[in-house]
Amino acid sequence: MIIDAHSHVHDPVHRHIALLDEAGVDRTVLFGTRPHPERATDLASFQHEMGILAETVSGRSTGPDGYQAAWQELEAACAAYPDRFIGFGKVRLDVPAEQIAADVEKEIVGRGFHGIGELTPPPDGAALIEPVLRAAADHGGLPVVVHGFAPTTAGDLATLATLARCHPTVPLVISQLGGLNWLTAIELARDTPNLYLDLSTANVVFAVRLAITEIPDRTLFASDAPYGDPLLARTTVERVTQPGALRDRVLGGTLADLLDL
Repeated sequence: MIIDAHSHVHDPVHRHIALLDEAGVDRTVLFGTRPHPERATDLASFQHEMGILAETVSGRSTGPDGYQAAWQELEAACAAYPDRFIGFGKVRLDVPAEQIAADVEKEIVGRGFHGIGELTPPPDGAALIEPVLRAAADHGGLPVVVHGFAPTTAGDLATLATLARCHPTVPLVISQLGGLNWLTAIELARDTPNLYLDLSTANVVFAVRLAITEIPDRTLFASDAPYGDPLLARTTVERVTQPGALRDRVLGGTLADLLDL
């Protein structure tokens, strides 16, 4: 089974399915989203969507309306294609720990989602996810995915590794291979048994090769679609691996084990 470990709701959803079919991807982890760059038709509309993205990844509160709209899109997509989408739900980080625990129980476990993410704490604010990890541990070690590209800092990656060690039953995934801090991300993941890296939006192909070499059992094929392309992301993994067990694990086997698929 080929599983893309990182994608966002597309508008319209059937275009995402077409991309998965083209890439030979069986299933994909699907996150909700406020920005929709795939809707853009010109520079101005693209800049508008990127402005929303900048707010999101900077951890700035979006208010209940935008948050609820993203949830509704995610639920609709998962309901329309249950055999293709593996839903992960996001919880707010700007609420008390007790509320985070209640939200994980109600909004993630209660809705039948497979994990939590993609979380977007503010830069140098990765410690805010600690209550989420506690709640994930309380529910059998739900996987948690955290944004890894800018504005996430090298200090944030170090904080995530420390938190992962404090919650060893929770698979913690740093997305986008840690962005420009990919060397730091690889080193931290190598030394932290429950820290995983998704390989989406890697800056250089050597980063993907090195990550798979150093942590072959905890690197995950991922596209970050619509920002990345599933076919290109899969081709990158296949370019730096040989056919066989290792490639199969990176392209989906490891994630299938994590999610009991």
